[in-house]
Amino acid sequence: MKNSKPVLITFFWFLLVAQGYPQDKPSKLLFTDHLQNLNTVYIEDIESQWYTMGSIYNRLNLKWFPHQNWTLSASARNMFTYGQMVYLYYPDYSNLLIYDEGYLNLTWPIAKDSSYVFYTNIDRANIQFVKNNLDVKIGRQRINWGINMVWNPNDIFNTFNYYDFDYVERPGCDAIRVQYYTGVTSSVEFAFKIDTDEKITTSAMYRFNKWNYDFQLLGGIYKDDIVVGGGWSGYIKNAGFTGEGSYFRDRKNFADTTGIFVLSAGANYTFRNSIYLHGSMLYTSNGTTGDAGWESAFFIIQDVTPKTFTLAKYSIFGQISYPLSPLIRGDISSIFNPNDKSIFIGPNLDFSLSDNISLLLMSQIFLGDPGTEFGYNSSLFYLRLKWSF
Repeated sequence: MKNSKPVLITFFWFLLVAQGYPQDKPSKLLFTDHLQNLNTVYIEDIESQWYTMGSIYNRLNLKWFPHQNWTLSASARNMFTYGQMVYLYYPDYSNLLIYDEGYLNLTWPIAKDSSYVFYTNIDRANIQFVKNNLDVKIGRQRINWGINMVWNPNDIFNTFNYYDFDYVERPGCDAIRVQYYTGVTSSVEFAFKIDTDEKITTSAMYRFNKWNYDFQLLGGIYKDDIVVGGGWSGYIKNAGFTGEGSYFRDRKNFADTTGIFVLSAGANYTFRNSIYLHGSMLYTSNGTTGDAGWESAFFIIQDVTPKTFTLAKYSIFGQISYPLSPLIRGDISSIFNPNDKSIFIGPNLDFSLSDNISLLLMSQIFLGDPGTEFGYNSSLFYLRLKWSF
């Protein structure tokens, strides 16, 4: 990982210099924050020892508008994680938490031991210029090219891990992104990213609207692969219908490989009584139709890629949610592997205690035979109290 201090000094120096830039409007500074406590119980065997873990998490978001065309953004996460689960998987778990995939190392451990880790991470630090139809952003940022809500094979810059529910902002990457809007519903976009291994991801995307559907087409390089893909978003009557697919092929051994095709499609519908239904499927061409286990539920927290959402060839997702009251929402989701017959179940209750305080009760349950995708026969239970200010 590269030394990030010179770049950070340059970034904050720019913040100071930009203050003297001629302004058409007064400078505006926006600051938001949230503080939360997440308690976790891990049950590998209900008749044996239960493991616990706690996380105190603080997020700081800063946006500054020194000029009508310029926006400077920075966000940092500070997390103190402690308990038996840290001890159980130490040092692998601690090292995974403080690992930074960006070209710049913007994650620093403040203190750690066999039972705790305290670290800080800057996951946003960028400068944005917007004028007329042009939008340029440079620095650590989130580039979200995904369409679906569970699996996103088009999301080649920041792949979303569905099981990492507590990181709602999602990680950023060190990149340059240029967007040009060619019409009300069309645009051309280019992005370039470099990661900690100095692997490059770069691609162009074209978005347009046809037949009342939004379409996107992309093509470029994903690390060692050539990638092409596309996606759609629209409605079949009153039901939302979305999908996206990407094809990856080794660019150095193009003639000697068959490539990997990943496709995700889904539909969602909200009834008049506010019941929400969502279904989705995933196909991975090189996935197995046999047992697709990761060996342990611990591995679900690892970073996924658009080629490795799962080891399975087929996956099916289902979700139903309903507002039990104006302040309480219930939700249950599930992922089923039709080949090895294993299943993930994720029920939760979300309580709105006030305008800026919420309470979440959630579990992640894995069921199946040993060696199957979810055959850990273990469960994770969460209690999260969050205060936004």
